[in-house]
Amino acid sequence: MDLIPRFQDLVAQVPELVQPLIVALAGAVPFIEGEGAAVIGVIGGVHPVAAVLAGIAGNFLCVLVLVTLSSRTRSAIMSHRRNRAEAREVTLVGAGSVAHDENADVDAPESGRKTARWVKFQRALDRYGVPGVSLLGPLLLPTQFTATMLTASGVAARRVLFWQGLAIIGWTTLLGVVVGGVVHTVT
Repeated sequence: MDLIPRFQDLVAQVPELVQPLIVALAGAVPFIEGEGAAVIGVIGGVHPVAAVLAGIAGNFLCVLVLVTLSSRTRSAIMSHRRNRAEAREVTLVGAGSVAHDENADVDAPESGRKTARWVKFQRALDRYGVPGVSLLGPLLLPTQFTATMLTASGVAARRVLFWQGLAIIGWTTLLGVVVGGVVHTVT
């Protein structure tokens, strides 16, 4: 199933007023994203500015939903872990033991759950920070994945959305301008 030709066909078949909505829908799909959606729109005959804006909107709205969900999920998990750690501590103190429970560290990652990809991501985050991972991330991973991983690692949702928004705007505009220029030059 090749999504890009299907989106191009769909853009060509719908009325002109609906075409930006199809481009925005394509922007929400990982690996197509805003950049690919803008290209699909421009090649499909949508005005480059409309294609770029629709691609940005679709991609960013998807990232917004994912970051919000992952932020809430992380908060719930961390709250649950904190409550468990506090309950363990009360149990240890109540039993007359003042020994520290080494499992009570809420922020300690579970060693069995660390994957090679997560370790690579953490190294990149340590090395380049949130701006670098967000702005360079689209070269390797979809923004949806990068944004979710940033939020899951504890970066504030607002900060993730700011930098992911800049990345989406920048990359989508760049590709939209390049493809729009090529299409304009060729036609």
